[in-house]
Amino acid sequence: MGMASGKSRKSLAFVFNYLIIRVRLPFHAFTYSTSNSGSRENVQNPNQNRNQILKSVRDQCKARAFRNLDHALDLFDRMLHLHPLPSIQDFTQLLGAIARMKHYSEVITLIKKMESVGISSNVYTLSVLINCFCHLNRVDFGFSVLARILKLGYQPNRITLNTLVKGLCLQGNIAGAVSLVEEMKKKGYEPDAITSGTIVNGLCKIGETRVAIELLRKMEKGNFEPNVVLYNTIIDSLCKDRMVTEALNLCFEMKSKCVQPDLVTYNSLIQGLCNFGQWKEAKTLLNEMVQRKILPDVKTFSILVDTICKEGMLTEAEEFFHEMIQRGIKPNTVAYNSLIDGYCLQNKMDDAVKSFNMMVERGCLPDEFSYNILINGYCQNKRIDKAMGLFREMSNKGVTPDVVTYNTLIGGFFRVGRPHAAVELFHKMRAYGQHPDPQTYAILLDGLCKNKHFDEAMTLFQEIEANKLGHDIVIYNVLIDGLCNAGKLTAAKKLFNSLPTKGLQPNVRTYTIMIKGFCKEGLTDEASGLLENMDGNGCSPNDRTYNIIIQGLLQQNETSKAMELVKIMVDKGFSANVTIVSMLVDLLSAKPGDKELQELLQ
Repeated sequence: MGMASGKSRKSLAFVFNYLIIRVRLPFHAFTYSTSNSGSRENVQNPNQNRNQILKSVRDQCKARAFRNLDHALDLFDRMLHLHPLPSIQDFTQLLGAIARMKHYSEVITLIKKMESVGISSNVYTLSVLINCFCHLNRVDFGFSVLARILKLGYQPNRITLNTLVKGLCLQGNIAGAVSLVEEMKKKGYEPDAITSGTIVNGLCKIGETRVAIELLRKMEKGNFEPNVVLYNTIIDSLCKDRMVTEALNLCFEMKSKCVQPDLVTYNSLIQGLCNFGQWKEAKTLLNEMVQRKILPDVKTFSILVDTICKEGMLTEAEEFFHEMIQRGIKPNTVAYNSLIDGYCLQNKMDDAVKSFNMMVERGCLPDEFSYNILINGYCQNKRIDKAMGLFREMSNKGVTPDVVTYNTLIGGFFRVGRPHAAVELFHKMRAYGQHPDPQTYAILLDGLCKNKHFDEAMTLFQEIEANKLGHDIVIYNVLIDGLCNAGKLTAAKKLFNSLPTKGLQPNVRTYTIMIKGFCKEGLTDEASGLLENMDGNGCSPNDRTYNIIIQGLLQQNETSKAMELVKIMVDKGFSANVTIVSMLVDLLSAKPGDKELQELLQ
């Protein structure tokens, strides 16, 4: 890429028209330290081993062998002390290597240092600099470097412009990236696979999968043939958008165009199918990929094990797990966690512990999810002492308990009737610097109410309100429910009526709780009035709401009203629960000739 003509430079003025950025190269905005590279020890005689130093730099850059920043910085210092100074090409190679190690701020500072001793950057150096600014989320500075490239009389290459496109996408400015690509095309820069892939990836990340597909169709009509990476990006996005049928169709289409799916394709599709519980179809895909000589990896098996465990099919999950090991694939923490969770879901705690121990024995370190799964299993089985033993083990093993850990244990203490221990753990949680979330407060309020510690519950609630710790309808639902169950209907009604003033709207659960509270006290008129208000407030009753009020009406012998609501409920596609059906059968026994009842029970 040599010097461009004046006409060529003018042809790139679109960059300025596009972003209107005329900023000098802003080195001053980046004042990162460079590990005191100027005073680094062990700098040898400047003229000693010149060829050896440069050969080392070139060889390691070519082999992409740099892994250690200090080593790269040491070589950079040695190069600065050589006489004569190495070429800008050698410096640029090393700067590129440091950028590949993701030390972007170091590169910016090194370029400034390099230029301060009289070494002028070339277009490749400045392209590296643009890349660094884009990764640091400063695309505006990247464009100012592009301005410098143009001012120097160079014409940027496709790599430079692709970097800016990627930078815009990383900022979420997909519209800007698309506009830049369109301008590039007008000026003779045809998008390549990287350009198109970057735009498609950006569109998919912001949920614009349909637009990404439209772009794919445009590419197919043009001279560009989409590759497997591009198809994979869209297929994965479709699966995440729960559009698995469309993803499967696109996979079939790519195969018909001789673009062969790879491991990434199959993993995305298997994950998508498993998210819908279609593990049999996922298993069919597994067999297909094996027939195509595409070997499944640990992610493939982890997805299947997790899904099948959640379906309660532990035997099949164990078979997949053992098949993974037989294929020489070492299970990772995710795979073990899925199996452990499967055992816990079926209350097979001994098997869960065996799998946990096997994971440790095989050198796979448990994470907070591993411990949380086991702790939850023990809490569900009311074995709180075992759960607390694991909690202490976590800290000893350097695994930090998170909010889920504390929430599970607090709920576990309430479950075994130890509210004081639950509250004590809550205080320890805050003392240890772990911030409670709305779920923490919901668990505390629910546990205190169910254990009849209403004064403590109200004190906590006042603290929540005063400090805005959990402005969440779930927390209010818990307290309203607790008050209703305790027969404190007046207080519950007052809290319910105050919700709009707090900026909260009752949801279907809030209404259902209040309707249940009214029915419990025999106040069916109030319950019916609240039911009528639901639709007016844009909150449709669900099957539980109808069953509760119908049961309340039947208990008060308001059979006609109950029958009307049963018809409405059935018309909406809901079913009466066992209690309602039993009550209706009893009514029919008392009134064997009631045709209306007979029709309902049919």
